[in-house]
Amino acid sequence: MDWDGTRKKAHTGGEELTYLDDVEVIDFEDVDLSNAIVIAGFPSVGLVSTIVANYLIDALDLKQIGSVKSSQFPALSVVHTGEPLSPVRIYTGLLKNGKKIVIFVSEFKPKPHLIHALSNTVLKWICGKGCNLLISPEGMVVEWEEDKSSEEENIAEVFAIGSTENARIMLKEKDIPQFKNGIIAGVSGVLLNKGKQTGFDVIAILAEAHHDIPDAGAAASTLNVIATIIGIEINVGPLYDEAERIERQLQKIHKQAKPMVPGRALQPGMYG
Repeated sequence: MDWDGTRKKAHTGGEELTYLDDVEVIDFEDVDLSNAIVIAGFPSVGLVSTIVANYLIDALDLKQIGSVKSSQFPALSVVHTGEPLSPVRIYTGLLKNGKKIVIFVSEFKPKPHLIHALSNTVLKWICGKGCNLLISPEGMVVEWEEDKSSEEENIAEVFAIGSTENARIMLKEKDIPQFKNGIIAGVSGVLLNKGKQTGFDVIAILAEAHHDIPDAGAAASTLNVIATIIGIEINVGPLYDEAERIERQLQKIHKQAKPMVPGRALQPGMYG
């Protein structure tokens, strides 16, 4: 498989622009990540993936070990507790069951012309590190019933799909409903295709989510499925209990960040 980035051309108002997909992982230190489980937290519907990634980083007290860079990424620094952070970061740590976990997290939605290069880079890096499973959470647009209670709205229905027969057997054994028909776009869709092409286990988790607001309830439901897959307990109580507060805060942050960043924005550490 060709993992290298390729030149892309786009036409804007008659002007031809040439992009070089120069996405690269920067390792801060050399860490043994053999057989690690990887979570890809790139923004999508309801910011489900980003909320999930940030929650896990905080809850598991993970350490940053690298970042992803590209000249096409937003020219900004994400500041958290007085520390400047790159728009795309990599964290790792050990779970209570002894398994290693790696999390990619981002505050911006990748531009369409970068999705393939970003997906290539992520999968190439995790294969090179000897990781053995990639989980990509994703929001799925649904129309909510007007007569649903707020409690029912916070419990989203969740499905999953595996890139390989081994991944699908894993989902079946854990009684996780499998997504049968439809379209999965963005980073998750590309990772699924690349996982199938290379024989790497990729699982996309699809949670029903509100399209126009950060959906903490959908993220909590997604975390429950992730906990089942990787065999640990995750306390999602804070997300269920404070979903409304978190959603209000994230909407406010999104409005403030919108002039600077194309796509959705999210500040980490909003879950305590």
